[in-house]
Amino acid sequence: RGAPCLLIMAEPIIAIHDLTHRYGARTVLEGMSLEIEQGTAVAMLGPNGSGKTTLFRILSTLIPPTAGDVRILGGDILADRRRIRRSLGVVFQAPSLDRMLTVEENLWHHGHLYDLRGRALATKIDQMLERFGLIARRKERVDTLSGGLRRRVELAKGLLTDPQILLLDEPSTGLDPGAQVELWTQLRLIRDAGVTVLLTTHHMLEADI
Repeated sequence: RGAPCLLIMAEPIIAIHDLTHRYGARTVLEGMSLEIEQGTAVAMLGPNGSGKTTLFRILSTLIPPTAGDVRILGGDILADRRRIRRSLGVVFQAPSLDRMLTVEENLWHHGHLYDLRGRALATKIDQMLERFGLIARRKERVDTLSGGLRRRVELAKGLLTDPQILLLDEPSTGLDPGAQVELWTQLRLIRDAGVTVLLTTHHMLEADI
């Protein structure tokens, strides 16, 4: 028992080759190639409308690419979608928490989607609440929390299932400066724990961090 072991990849954990995606006649990604090594943090920098969220949706297996090859953990995102999804933690740009549920209830329901139950899930929830300083807030409804605290809950939810890859779509959106500093501190700790972090942003200073 103890901390889960991450699978060490000899090849890039994310490999994108000649990726193209179109919405009708409009091309939003064209001939994109990128390789990301395990345990690194990578920021995808670009203005609004540059295709960052489309790339995020493809990598999180929500939409298939128009053309090109995308492999995660050595598997094709179409053929191995079910296995790949279980290796991902995802934090969306738009909040995905149920505001009428408590912090703890949001984590319980998310764990159930991954077939976590009973003592194992309770232990993971306790670990995440402690990691993100949410123990005292566990019984509070999400709609009573500040933006920074809600983002902490989003991160706890994204990491609840021990993902090897954490995808974040413009994670600092709506956060005040103090909450942004706290977010970057948490992301460094996540990366240092061996999780591969890929995020999108249109802020140059964030990408530099």
